Amino acid sequence: MAARYFCLFSTIIFTYFSFGQDRMSPELLWKLKRIGSVQVDASGEKALYTQTEYELKENKGYKDVFLMDLKTGESVNLTNSAESEYGAEWSGKENTIRYMKSVDGVMQIFEFNIESKEEKKISSFSENINGYIISGDLIVYAQNVKLDKTVNEIYPDLPLAEARIMDDLMYRHWDSWHDYTYSHVFIAKIENGLIGEGKDIMEGEKFDSPLKPFGGMEQIAISPDGKQVVYTCKKVSGINYAISTNSDLYAYNIESGETKNLTEGRMGYDMNPKFSPNGKYLSWTSMKRDGYEADKNDIILKDQATGNTLNLTKDIDLTVADYVFNEKEDMIYFKSDKHATVQLFEFDLKKNKTRQITDGDHNWTSIALAGKYLVGTKTTMNHPNEIFKVDIKKGEETQLSHANKEIYDKIKTSKIEKRWITTSDNKKMLTWVIYPPDFDPNKKYPTLLYCQGGPQSAVSQFFSFRWNFQLMAANDYIIVAPNRRGLPGFGQEWNEAISKDWGGQAMKDYLAAIDSVSKEPYCDENRMGAIGASYGGYSVYYLAGNHEKRFKTFISHCGLFNLYSWYGTTEELFFANWDIGGPYWLKENAELYQKNSPSNYVQNWDTPMLVIHGEKDFRVPIGEGMQAFQVAQIKGIPSRFLYFPGEGHWVLSPQNGIVWHREFFNWLDRWLK
Repeated sequence: MAARYFCLFSTIIFTYFSFGQDRMSPELLWKLKRIGSVQVDASGEKALYTQTEYELKENKGYKDVFLMDLKTGESVNLTNSAESEYGAEWSGKENTIRYMKSVDGVMQIFEFNIESKEEKKISSFSENINGYIISGDLIVYAQNVKLDKTVNEIYPDLPLAEARIMDDLMYRHWDSWHDYTYSHVFIAKIENGLIGEGKDIMEGEKFDSPLKPFGGMEQIAISPDGKQVVYTCKKVSGINYAISTNSDLYAYNIESGETKNLTEGRMGYDMNPKFSPNGKYLSWTSMKRDGYEADKNDIILKDQATGNTLNLTKDIDLTVADYVFNEKEDMIYFKSDKHATVQLFEFDLKKNKTRQITDGDHNWTSIALAGKYLVGTKTTMNHPNEIFKVDIKKGEETQLSHANKEIYDKIKTSKIEKRWITTSDNKKMLTWVIYPPDFDPNKKYPTLLYCQGGPQSAVSQFFSFRWNFQLMAANDYIIVAPNRRGLPGFGQEWNEAISKDWGGQAMKDYLAAIDSVSKEPYCDENRMGAIGASYGGYSVYYLAGNHEKRFKTFISHCGLFNLYSWYGTTEELFFANWDIGGPYWLKENAELYQKNSPSNYVQNWDTPMLVIHGEKDFRVPIGEGMQAFQVAQIKGIPSRFLYFPGEGHWVLSPQNGIVWHREFFNWLDRWLK
């Protein structure tokens, strides 16, 4: 404990941040406490949540488990140790919770008594587990199983050889090379308070559950009667995995040992199974079309007695993110994008009717049920996650946590304005305009066009620890953040308009937004920049060749520069096939590639550019950034390449994050101030 607080003191010395300043800074951004999702107890009166704090000096974070009284909002840190705790949940025993933490490098499960503060290790795993769920005396956990041979095992006489032998695709994914293992589902009994030896219910299968790399235990469910386990899996491999999003739900019968595909014939993502509290229904989220990762996400409900299934949300022009049942099993509460926010909704199973519960400029990021309230985490562009509760009938919200109050009491935040801008094809587009603290309409400010990634990811009220609008505004920039064509929350037609038209109407939408706001007397048309990551980085490269002198500088992070080379090196080909039409060598795609690849417009490049990329980004491989930087250098354009050898598609290390922000603002200040 003392060592941890010493590290905190050292971190304060290490940074040049001073609590005397009154605006957000990169160092202060990493001091913000990050609240995780909420787990409500059976009474609906208490909740568990996690809170992570980062230590810049150590370049790492610590995650602790907190207990909150949902009536008063009072919280207490239960664990407060030098280790991080994960997967906290109520155990079902009075005053007892469970969580995971590392012991000698291996994740183990612990029980913790809230009153006595006694901690007890109840597992003895020899290998790491990826997560767990417990129901009664049954535990289900995910663990990696090695099924493939390394080159050294193939050739044991060459123990120092460093090579990989590939015969199919998906040899690397997002930020990791295939490690010869597969995530499998195990079941075990809890006897005398201890977890027994587990059984691999996917034994010998070279498939993953949960789905790598982002799937968690939400992709697995135990029936309330403890007789079956339902898990998510995409049981194809190699190129077939790369071109398909057709995941299915599999039910494993614990008594017979038989496994059944529950969603055969459903062609898109079928994921995240949930049983209703008494087991009347099995539900899951489902997308209709194979290969389309941003398809409308619906709730499917299966009556366990009759076997009948019903798509609850097929007639609602919303896509579902997460949901919970009520105890009576006649209501479902879910969250969904709507008009660049994330709101909570109610679906009445008896009346077959949807009602919006919340409203306002915010994002609900998690949801749990606590009696007549929904409890969860919520953000705005100016504030990271805090815990709120909302009265289901009245829609009245109450903030329960104030994790970062001490910091926010000392800083000024930005004014955020919502505008509906007319596009080139006479549609209305919601655009956020974020102003500096102490904004003076009589001054002229440099202005940034923010280009969103995804491409189908809403410019909502998210709080990013990298693309942080409050931080940009604190550096005296105005930010223009349009919800251009191809973003959810404005109906499926608007969302799908981006497919096979990356360089078309979406680019016109960007220019409509910046042209509209730049007419304001406080926007300096001679000091404008465009910034973005992923598809946003692609947008920056595209605009660099098509902006007609609007911008004075560009910043692209992990952007797609050359669609020809990108198609040949990315891994999730279903995305490329759907969004840009498929292989570049097909005659029918020649026009699409010619129109949409930013590399075809470099003859027009003449504007300073900062290029940022991570070595471990296999979604948009680093060659894309290297090509763009090389073009700028050959053409004599002022340019810089910021390279992170240990980062992937994002920047996750605290000190790397500080470098990112310092270089980001140094570059903008150089060319726009």
